[in-house]
Amino acid sequence: MAAATSAFTSAGTKLYTSATAPATYNQAGFAALTWTEVGEIVNLGDFGRTYNIVNHINLGSRKTVKLKGSYNEGNLDLQLARAPGNAGQALVITASTSDNSYSFKVVLQDGTIMYFSGQVASYTTNVGASDQIVGAKANIEINNDIIEVAP
Repeated sequence: MAAATSAFTSAGTKLYTSATAPATYNQAGFAALTWTEVGEIVNLGDFGRTYNIVNHINLGSRKTVKLKGSYNEGNLDLQLARAPGNAGQALVITASTSDNSYSFKVVLQDGTIMYFSGQVASYTTNVGASDQIVGAKANIEINNDIIEVAP
């Protein structure tokens, strides 16, 4: 399948995780891992590289020069229906109590794959009101470059 040339929906997007780190931090290393799908995801949120802006103000010209400095690949703020018996959610819960990085794979509807590693910083429960599904939220802090593979 070719990369999308027009808009497509988020429906069908899947998130997978593995407690194993890749042997090499590239497409082949991640592709060789055994993956477990994280079930009952409602929203993955937005993630990806954001640069800090470094400002330099030259006294003589009074001009502010803006340059890109360090970057951060962001985080996933997962919203889920709480299902701790789901094998993928169970791995996320385990990761939330560990200092280890876990491997993650996002597969978009168009077949694009994004690999990265990260630490699960939280897994919380949201009971809510009577007419609400019991939910959970997990925060995954991405700690390496995202490797994107075209479909």
